[in-house]
Formats: sequence, structure tokens, C-alpha cells
Amino acid sequence: MLDFDKFTKYSKPGPRYTSYPTALEFSDAFDYDGYLAKLHAQDPARALSLYFHLPFCKNACYFCGCNVVFTSKEDKKERYIDYLTRELAILAQHIDVNRPVIQLHFGGGTPTFFDADQLNRIITAIKSHFKNFTSEAEISCEIDPRHINEEQMRVMSEAGFNRVSFGIQDFDEKVQVAVHRVQPYDITKAAMDLARKYNMVSVNVDLIYGLPYQSLETFKKTLDLAISLDPDRFAVFNYAHVPWLKKTMRKIDETTLPHPSEKLAIMRYTIDHMSELGYRMIGMDHFAKSEDELFKAIEKGELHRNFQGYTTKGGADLIGVGLTSIGEGSDYYAQNFKDMESYEAAIDAGRLPHERGVALNEDDRIRQYVIMELMSNFKLDITRFEGLYDVKFAEYFADAIEALRPFEADGLLSMSPTSIECSATGTLLIRNIAMPFDAYMKRHASSDKAFSKTV
Repeated sequence: MLDFDKFTKYSKPGPRYTSYPTALEFSDAFDYDGYLAKLHAQDPARALSLYFHLPFCKNACYFCGCNVVFTSKEDKKERYIDYLTRELAILAQHIDVNRPVIQLHFGGGTPTFFDADQLNRIITAIKSHFKNFTSEAEISCEIDPRHINEEQMRVMSEAGFNRVSFGIQDFDEKVQVAVHRVQPYDITKAAMDLARKYNMVSVNVDLIYGLPYQSLETFKKTLDLAISLDPDRFAVFNYAHVPWLKKTMRKIDETTLPHPSEKLAIMRYTIDHMSELGYRMIGMDHFAKSEDELFKAIEKGELHRNFQGYTTKGGADLIGVGLTSIGEGSDYYAQNFKDMESYEAAIDAGRLPHERGVALNEDDRIRQYVIMELMSNFKLDITRFEGLYDVKFAEYFADAIEALRPFEADGLLSMSPTSIECSATGTLLIRNIAMPFDAYMKRHASSDKAFSKTV
């Protein structure tokens, strides 16, 4: 049973831990030469995961926290394809492109704002360098149902794409108008039907709760409509309202945002309703059908988390390509320029568009392992940890263990000398549970604008 009464006292700003250290610790101290040194030192036996950021959107969705460029001009997209192609050529000079590729992901922006021919040219450029895609590679694309047609879906299918994720957010028209994203059900269903026609193995949808004018009753209708589309996975995100970081969020009237108690009611209903229909929870914001490979990974303790969410494809070096993309190696994170002019200038100079990042020290790697294990599998095998790192867990993390005692007293987790394991309720507060292991949290403790709230 999930105990929602314990939630409110744990509501506080905290990282989502798509990385550790988090992006707040990225800086230009991890410079270009440092980045190249990390690329050249990568283990040739490790697989590759490729992320391509296609940043353009026609219009702003006010809730969006992504790095996007608003345009309706074709020449901007054409110019970006040219620079992506040139970036790939430079990248091929610094990494072994013959390594197996187990993941390729197109994110944005709106990747399908590029037409079929443009998508085909981007894919062709990628495969002209990276030819060793494994037979089980996960090749995916984020799709706005308002910007997809059969020709685009055919191009992706023929290129080996096998997963798509559709942004829905909410089907209520009043909510859609308030967030500047009007998207009728019929448009979304047509997009889903296309994905099925072209044999996408996994079709996922994104919903957001906490948007303007939402209530439990309106969200019930959205959920039922979304379920009628029979997606394989759901992502149901808690809206992170950070107008001090994202200017478009300032267009949202904060007086129309639902009260935390209403958001809690929505969360409670969603979990119960999805469970009744055979979907199972994966951590704080994902659901999947019970036969999904994610659950087999959880049972084996092999689920991983990266900038694209939960995945079974761990043990790979993530290479970020395109404006603002983030890459991840075994001991670093690297991010490209967010500014288009700087991005282009680097490539014009024959350099990768690296702007900043962080090189991990031994303490970072130890804490990264613990935090990512908790975030992904909601338990930590301490015996396994001590076999990997030459430290005694109880001594190294004495302060974190003490900080977790109230969680244990509240039944959110259980601790023993050999393991930490979250309860069902604890998995929903996994960000809070991970935070005591974060060595950088004290630096941001006095700021309520560093992170979104955990509940």
C-alpha cells in the first residue's frame, strides 16, 4: 500500500538525478582539451549511445523546460542539418565509430518538425559514420502528434526506428489553451495509428499533471483517453514550474495552477487506476505494461537511468550531438553550446561544439553509483558496492545513513548491513532518498530556485 499522508512533509526542492553530479556542477573548467582527452581514452570495447538534439519548434508550449529554438523558416533547418553533418565528421576524428551502437535517440524541440527528406538526410549522415548498429539497438524519436505524417514515419521505420514517444500532456481544451498547445484527441490517435502501422515496437505517451486549470476530474478524462490509445509505456510527469529559468513559463498564470493537494489526488488516482489496468510503476513517473523489458531489468537490478529516462541499455558511452546536447562517459559529463552562434563558430573552426561539463573524481564516481542504483532499481546491494569500490559503506556514508533514519522510521525504506531497499511508497520519494548521498546538496541548500520540488 502507498501511504500518501507521508508525502507533504517531504516536499522540497531536489534534483531529478538524470546525472550525478547534476548539471549545476557543469562548468567550463572541464575544457575542450580535457573533453578530447576523455574521448580518446574511452574503452573501445564499450558500446555507444547516440543522442541528437533537433531543437526547432514552430511555437512555444508554455510548460516546456527543454532547450528549443522557435522558427518557421526552412533555411534555419537546412543550415542546422549542414552543421550537424559537419559536427559528425569532426566527431569521427576523435572516437572509434566502429564501436557497436546500442541506442540512438532524436530529441528536441520537435524532431518531426524536420520533413521526411530532412530526417532521411540526418539519418544518412549518421549511418555514413556509425555503421555498426546492433540488431537489438533501441532507436527512438520524440514526436509531437501535430507534426508527423506517413512519409516521415516511413522514413524512420525504414531506417530502423523501433520506438516513438508522443507528447500529449493533457486532452482538456481549457488546459491546452492555457499552455499554448492545442492538440485534439483525433490528431493524437492518427499519429498513434501511424506508429502501429509502421511496426514501432514500443509506443509511449507523455502526460503532465500540475498544469493550469487541471483538476482530478479533468485529469481522469485525459487519462482514460490516453489509455484508449493502448500505449506500451506512460510517462506521467509532475510539472516543474521554474519561470526564473524558462521565460515561456512566465506566460502561465500561477493562480490557475492546481493546489498541491489536488496534484497529490491526481497522482494517487493515476497510480491506482494504472495498476488496475495492468500497468506497473517504474519509479517516480513511469508506467509500463507488465510484460515490458523494464521490469525484467528491475528484477535483475539492471535498470539504468540517463538523460533520456529509464533504459535497459547500460554500460555505454553516451555521445551528445547538436546544440546543447549532453554526453556521458564513465568519468565525465560534457555539454555542447546552448547558443547557436557559438555552436556554429566552433564547428566552423573545426572543433567539436563543447562548452562545459565536469570530470568525475573518485568520490563523485562512488556517489554516482549509489545514487543511480537507487534512482534506477530503488535498492542498493551494499555487498556488491563494496566489491566494486575499496570503501566500507557504513563508514563512508555514515552521515547519509543517519539522514535516512527518518525515512526508515516512516516505512519508506529498510536498511541492513548488506542492502538498502525502498518500499512502494519510498519509490515515489526516491529523489529525497538519494539526496543524502549528494555531496553538493549543501552548496544549494539555501536556494529554493536551484531545483523543482520533489512532490
